Amino acid sequence: MRIDKYLKVSRLVKRRSVGKELCDCGKIVVNGKVIKGSYEVKTGDIIEVIFGSRLTKVKVLEAREVVKKEDVGELYELLESRRTEVESNEG
Repeated sequence: MRIDKYLKVSRLVKRRSVGKELCDCGKIVVNGKVIKGSYEVKTGDIIEVIFGSRLTKVKVLEAREVVKKEDVGELYELLESRRTEVESNEG
């Protein structure tokens, strides 16, 4: 499954287009590498999502096409979730 779709199915982002845009802007890192929206997710991948001032790091446990809301927790293990430093243009 493509990373942009996985982000949507796992509910890490609300829409697939948002996932693709994050990939295009270099805000998605998999196993230490910035990737494109066409990257194929594999079990065991470590995904870092930088969305606004928040960094979310997860480990992929499973990639399924259809997931019920209550079963989303089976897709990944949350490794880290924290606020990041916001760059300031003041100076």
